[in-house]
Amino acid sequence: MSVDAPSRGQEQPAPNAGKSFPRAGRLPKHSDFDRVYKQGRRHFSPHMTVFYLAKPEGAAAQSGVRVGFTVGRQLGGAVERNRIKRRLREAVRHRGSMLRVPLDIVINPKKSVLTLDFAVLIEEVGRAFEAIGKSPRKRTQEK
Repeated sequence: MSVDAPSRGQEQPAPNAGKSFPRAGRLPKHSDFDRVYKQGRRHFSPHMTVFYLAKPEGAAAQSGVRVGFTVGRQLGGAVERNRIKRRLREAVRHRGSMLRVPLDIVINPKKSVLTLDFAVLIEEVGRAFEAIGKSPRKRTQEK
């Protein structure tokens, strides 16, 4: 054992301690997911589909952007699905500040997200947020 290595009994802080995905930024309810799917718009990218819906004026003051993830069983077992969600949450945490418009977003990944280089994943999430952040209110009101 190396002299520099910490002892096993000593607790080490997590590398990203204090940098979690905020609870206010989560899309919690099944009804919220349904509303985004049925009333919102879609943005397609090579490794994911992003569904988004602008919040009404009154609800916009309550919270900013809320994000939810849909990772179905066809993408793998529980370990793989949870890993996909963790990678997406971290990518959204890095790029979430790009969005200034209050939106509800649901990200539906493809299996390739699991093996995709993380830098590429962050860039893809950034491009998707840039595309949906341009004028989502005008697009959703045109319907």
